[in-house]
Amino acid sequence: MLAKRIIPCLDVKDGRVVKGVSFVNLRDAGDPVENAKFYDEQGADELIFLDITASHEKRKIILDVVERTAEDVFMPVTVGGGIKSLDDIRSLLNAGCDKVSINTTAVKDPYFISRAAEKFGSQCIVVAIDAKRIADNMSEADGEAWFDDSALKDVILDPGLLQERNGGAWAISTHGGRKMKLINAVAWAKKMEQLGAGEFMLTSMDKDGTKDGYDIELTKAVSEAVSIPVIASGGAGTLEHLYEGVVSGKADAVLAASIFHFREFTIRETKEYLRERGVPVRL
Repeated sequence: MLAKRIIPCLDVKDGRVVKGVSFVNLRDAGDPVENAKFYDEQGADELIFLDITASHEKRKIILDVVERTAEDVFMPVTVGGGIKSLDDIRSLLNAGCDKVSINTTAVKDPYFISRAAEKFGSQCIVVAIDAKRIADNMSEADGEAWFDDSALKDVILDPGLLQERNGGAWAISTHGGRKMKLINAVAWAKKMEQLGAGEFMLTSMDKDGTKDGYDIELTKAVSEAVSIPVIASGGAGTLEHLYEGVVSGKADAVLAASIFHFREFTIRETKEYLRERGVPVRL
């Protein structure tokens, strides 16, 4: 069995690390480069920067963060947030990141993932899936033109069947959690793998920031549906939650923010805990 990865996530807003609950109520959690150096020294396997205020005008802020991080940090770094073009990917890779994470642009144009994978290689294309359990009042906010593409029809959730909860179902969100789409998260993962994604960052919007544990049912459903790595995200509050993510959820990696940022647990403590419980990790 391959070693399971422990990945701290840094949400970056205007050059600072922030943390919130269910994508809102943000509070400051320090300088991103200093945080990255700290996690590198502790032995984190990878690091993810999410640029939550990304725009064309502010892109230089995260590029500067990545460049400064790459000077002193040697673990793989993934950057997500506001990636809209192949040029955006090229700029981030040139700045020193190893992978990019894409969500909204993939939903707007699923074949962007194919073009990105062909240009840069699947190994550096991570598709972020922000998933939320379906509710009776969910409706399609603003349909995309590609819904008419017959090759993509099988990912759409039928509004008339939302009350059928056979084993659970999840819709996905875009624009940093601000817009819901009636797209089946599990079917979407399978489609993204077919189109060239190399990895998934799977976040439960219901669990994000709650510290109640990952949505294990969601994580397991996606992990079993695809053959590429899945990073479990959203809800880690204890070391037991991380264990559940890789064992019960069958994730290849577990992502956490609050428990690491506010020094509740160290990376070393986390890895020793998992190893003692039979989970292969890199120490």
